[in-house]
Amino acid sequence: MLHNVVLAQVGLWDLLSHATTFSWIILITLVIMSLGTWGVIVNKWRTFKAAEADGRRFFTTFHRRSSLKEAHEKCLMYKATPLSKVFEEGYRELQTLTGIKRNNGVNADGNPGTDKATIKLLPEEVDAIDKILEKEANLQISNLERNVAFLATCANVAPFIGLLGTCWGIMNAFMNIGAQGTASLIVVAPGIAEALVATIVGLAVAIPAVMAFNWCNTKLKFIADDLNNFSLEFLAAVTREQAS
Repeated sequence: MLHNVVLAQVGLWDLLSHATTFSWIILITLVIMSLGTWGVIVNKWRTFKAAEADGRRFFTTFHRRSSLKEAHEKCLMYKATPLSKVFEEGYRELQTLTGIKRNNGVNADGNPGTDKATIKLLPEEVDAIDKILEKEANLQISNLERNVAFLATCANVAPFIGLLGTCWGIMNAFMNIGAQGTASLIVVAPGIAEALVATIVGLAVAIPAVMAFNWCNTKLKFIADDLNNFSLEFLAAVTREQAS
């Protein structure tokens, strides 16, 4: 009965106040990882939310265009979505290629002609625009992936760090048994409880990190699909305008 009363009076802070230096290092490491995880989660939530909102506005504006020039003037205001960067790079390459032909005074057939209506792009030039679109899309995805790997690291490493703290605490519990020559609950319980705290904190770091990592990957896949679909739409629009 006395043992139960003593154990009931032992709180979490009492356990931590008697924790070893190594146990504190484990707990502080896990707390730092947890703060970093939640910082990445909040940042990515804001980034993806803004990208989705501007992405919807971007597609609406692009689909209502009368020309690529008009779309370029209006769509670039939606800076939160990577679609605007891809559009900007693709349109810049388009203007560069048509500008070269205009300055050279030739049309797509290689014949003289300075009329803007006669400036046509060759298939290999359209392919060059496609490569620029693909390159910029990959760059934008890489930017959005920044710090996502940290979530994976925390998800994989935190449980093992917690397990290390657990093993250390259990080892100390057995050392107390040997030092005091008794295996009573009052001797073993504090060390075991301290060990389990490290396990709990490790899981508290890993579980949100796993969920956030999977969520980020899903969002990145949707954004990558949007970028790919837009690239196809942009090339189709270029082809239609060249044919008109």
